Formats: sequence, C-alpha cells, structure tokens
Amino acid sequence: MAIGNISERRRREVIDALRRGVVPSTGLDLLAVGLGRFAAALDDELATAARGGSVFKAVRGEYGSGKTFFARWLAERAKQAGMAVAEVQISETETPLHRLETVYRRLCENLETAQFVPSALRSVIDTWMFTLEEDSLAIGVPEDELDPAVSALLEKRLAEVSRSAPAFAAALRGYRAALAASDSATAEAILAWLGGQPHVAATAKRAAGVRGDLDHFGALGFLQGLLIVLRDSGHPGLLLVLDEVETLQRIRSDVRDKALNSLRQLVDEIDSGRFPGLYVLITGTPAFFSEGSQGVQRLAPLAARLATDFDTDARFDNPRAVQIRLPGFTQEGLLELGTRVRDVYAAGASSRVPAVVDDAYVADLARAVAGSLGGKTGVAPRLFLKKLVGDVLDRVDQFPDFDPRAHYRLTMSTNELSEVERNALSVDDVPLDLS
Repeated sequence: MAIGNISERRRREVIDALRRGVVPSTGLDLLAVGLGRFAAALDDELATAARGGSVFKAVRGEYGSGKTFFARWLAERAKQAGMAVAEVQISETETPLHRLETVYRRLCENLETAQFVPSALRSVIDTWMFTLEEDSLAIGVPEDELDPAVSALLEKRLAEVSRSAPAFAAALRGYRAALAASDSATAEAILAWLGGQPHVAATAKRAAGVRGDLDHFGALGFLQGLLIVLRDSGHPGLLLVLDEVETLQRIRSDVRDKALNSLRQLVDEIDSGRFPGLYVLITGTPAFFSEGSQGVQRLAPLAARLATDFDTDARFDNPRAVQIRLPGFTQEGLLELGTRVRDVYAAGASSRVPAVVDDAYVADLARAVAGSLGGKTGVAPRLFLKKLVGDVLDRVDQFPDFDPRAHYRLTMSTNELSEVERNALSVDDVPLDLS
C-alpha cells in the first residue's frame, strides 16, 4: 500500500495504535519491514486454503520479535483475499488449548471479515441464509415454496457435517425458524450456542432440538460446519491465529501434555483434509518449539511434524517450510520502520514534521531507544514507535517552536515497559536507592 494512497481514517487508526504502544489492526503493509521475503510463499498458502486445501504453519521468534505483528499482517492479507480471520490468545485460564471448545468459542467471538468487525458470526450466518434463498430462487423455486426448498438445500450442504456434528445443522435450522417466527430472543440464544457459548437457556436449545453445551470433540465438527457456512457466504477460507502458544510451558505438566496432544490432533486433522479452507497459524518462542523441554519436544509426534532445519544461514530459510523464524530487527530495519511511520504521520500533519524529524533524527532516536534496552534492537520497535509518535511527532505537529534536538530527552519509566523490555533495560537506566 503506497503511503500517498492511505485514507485519513486508516492513517489515524495506525498512528493512534502506535501512540498507545499496540499493534495496529489495519494498514500493516505500511509497517511490514523485513517481511517481504515471506509474502510470496504465504500468499500461495492462503490461495491453497481458498481453493479448498488446508494449511498449518508455525512462526517462531523471541519475545518482542514481532510475532503478533506478523500474524496480523498475514490476517490483513487473508482478508484482502476474501477470507475470514480470527485471532485467539492462548491462556491457561481463559482459553486453554486442551479444551478446543474454548478455542472455538474465542474463534467465533473474534471472527471478522473485510466487511464485518468481530464478532462477524451473525453477519456470516445471515449472509449464508440469504445465499440459500437466492440459490433456490435461481433454480426456479416459486416464492411460496421457498421455505422447504431452502431447508432441503441447507440439509444438502451440511450433509457431511451432519454425520459428525448433527447438532450444528439442527441449530442452524432452529435459528432460521426463530427468525421466521420473529422470535429474536430465541434466535440470539441459538446463535450464541452455535458460537460455543455456555449457559444458553434450555428453552432456546429445545426450540432448536439440541442439548447440553459444546464439548472438546464437538468443537471440531462445529469448525467443519463453520467453514462450509463461510465458503457458501462468499469467504473461501478461514485464517485462525493461535497466538502465544508458548504459554503452555508455564502450566501444570498434565495440562501441558493434554494441550500438546490437542495441538497434535489439530495438525493431523488438517493434514487429513478434514477442514477444507482452514489455515492455522501458531506463534511461539524458539524455546517452545525446539530449545526447551517444556514445549513441543515433550511430544515426539508433534515435534516430528514441526521439525524444520534452522542450522543453515538464516538468509536461506525456507518460507514454505511448516515452521519459519522471524529474523528480528536490525538498526537499519528500525530506521526504515521509523521513517515509514514518520511519512504516514506527515501525510496529515504540519509541513514542518518531515523537515524537523528528518532521517538523521529518526536514526538517532532509534539508536537511543535500542541503547537504553541494552542494545537489544529486536525488542525495541514497540517502544521506539511509541516514543517517536507520542513524544516527538505529536509535539512537532502541535508546537511550532518545538525542536526535539533541543527540547526532548529520551526517558523511560518501568510502568510503560513490557516485561521483555524491563528485562532488557540497561543497568544504567534502572533507578537505584543508594541511601
């Protein structure tokens, strides 16, 4: 995306996110420094999923190396290709990986498309229902016979899923019936149940002919059904990002083993072709994938499936491999990133911004931030951009006499740092009470 073509709304979204120190939700192509080497292979994999194939990919990188940014950059490319996306943060309490019903629930809560923000589940299902009606009318079904024709078409398209998850098709029928009866409360409750939510009213479940709550094994069948609904509503696939999988290393060993086995099961199901249109991306640290004893290496079948050669020079890493590594930022990369952000900011700001915050000053600030973090350039991007936007560019834009070289000194407080950044902070920058 050329900076000159970025809309004012998107420009503001990017700048506002960087000012807060978080990864923007849009416009990531503008900031994707060093990721071009992966683009062609990843686009091919997205196309494979869109054609009815399935893909599993792992991305590894140290804390602060940009794994979340990478995942959202890929999600933006997936949406541009018409796919739906969902980002799920794995955690021991909120979304334990060994309980796939919670993963499915978070998937539905975070489901989005290029047209619809999370949760897009209702919009997707309503579009699918409308498509069934349009397809029935297209083959000459009279309007007074439309209802049974749509029901028959629904059954036909969900026939394969009904064999393994009949409740999914039953709930869709119940949802459609509740809408037809203008019973919005029942329709909303059934939709919540379809999205894996627990504690749905028993009356709504009875209306749909279903019972109980979604469990671990039923979640895989529901995922199959969701993929069919997405495809028939104009979204040829789903990118599911499982972020922060390395948190499995910090949980009880019995729970960790269950989670790793669930991940192995998911990989096997993808390889078997059970989920046409699904692209699963997981992120984790090198310790999780291969360098530690509390991660993938605990389960030999999973370790074998994810094994990738990283002993060769990183310049020759294979972006088509099942596992890829992020190279981390260099000083040159930080400078390129900073100048891009400066130019995005300047597109809607005072004309003095690019003149005062020139490339030389951006380079000086990048070196200062990395130096304050013990020279660890790889963990500097978030804080560097936060300082560049909030401390420097905003002031240059608002105050005609502000000169960052004369009026600004880089400072850092521990409460604005992430855990990784605090660990990297130079000893000279840590306040000590010597009294």
